[in-house]
Amino acid sequence: MHGARRIEYLKALGIDLWESRTPAPTAPHAAAVPAPPDAAAPADSAARWEALRAQVRSCTGCPLHATRTQGVLGVGPTRSDWLVIGEAPGAEEDRRGEPFVGPAGQLLDAMLRAIGLDRRSNVYIANVLKSRPPGNRDPKPEEVAACLPYLAEQIALLQPKIMLAVGRIAAQNLLATDVPLGRLRGQVHRFGALNTPLVVTYHPAYLLRTPADKRKAWEDLKFARSVYQKLTQGTASDGNRS
Repeated sequence: MHGARRIEYLKALGIDLWESRTPAPTAPHAAAVPAPPDAAAPADSAARWEALRAQVRSCTGCPLHATRTQGVLGVGPTRSDWLVIGEAPGAEEDRRGEPFVGPAGQLLDAMLRAIGLDRRSNVYIANVLKSRPPGNRDPKPEEVAACLPYLAEQIALLQPKIMLAVGRIAAQNLLATDVPLGRLRGQVHRFGALNTPLVVTYHPAYLLRTPADKRKAWEDLKFARSVYQKLTQGTASDGNRS
C-alpha cells in the first residue's frame, strides 16, 4: 500500500505513528487465484453461491426469520484468501443486506486497509448469524447452530487461507468456548473441516466505545498478517505470538 494511504488508514484506526529511518515493507495482498482448467469449476461454484444466497433468503431454521428484513450472507469476492467473521447483522445491515456498514463498518474497513485488504477486492466479510437478533441481543445457541451450515458452505466455496474473528461473540461461537477474548488473542486457532487458521481480535463497535484498545487491535492485525505471510510462504505453524 502507498505510504500516504497507509498513514491515513492508521490514523482512522487511532494508532499513533512514528517515522522510521528505513523504508517500511510493502503490505501483503491476497495471492491471485490461478485460472481454473475449464469452465465447469467456476460455473459450479457460481451455482452453489446462488443456491446458498437463496437458502439464506428463505431460511426459517430459527425464529429470527420472523423479525428480520432479510438474510445477510456476506460481501466480497467469492474466492478469497481472507475471511472476516463478525457476530450478526445489526439494524442497518438488516436493512441494506450487507455486513458491517455504518461507523463500525467504516472502522473495520480502515483496519483492513491498514494491512492491504479491501472488502470489494481481496477479503470476504460475513457474520456467524445471517439474521439480525431483535435489539441486537447476543445470539442464542440454537440460532448459531442453525446458521453454522451456511458458514461452512461459505468456507468451502471461498477456500480462505486465514480467518479473522472480530469480537467475543464471534470468536467464542466459532471456537465453541467461553474463554475470554483477551485469552484467545495472539494465537492461531483452527476452524472447521478444512482446519482453517483463525486469529481473534476486537469488534470494531467495541473499539469505537473503547479507543484505548485500538493499539491492541493493531497488534492483532499485524499478527494475522504475519500468519498469512507464513502460510503463503509454506512455513506457517501453530503457536503463540512472540
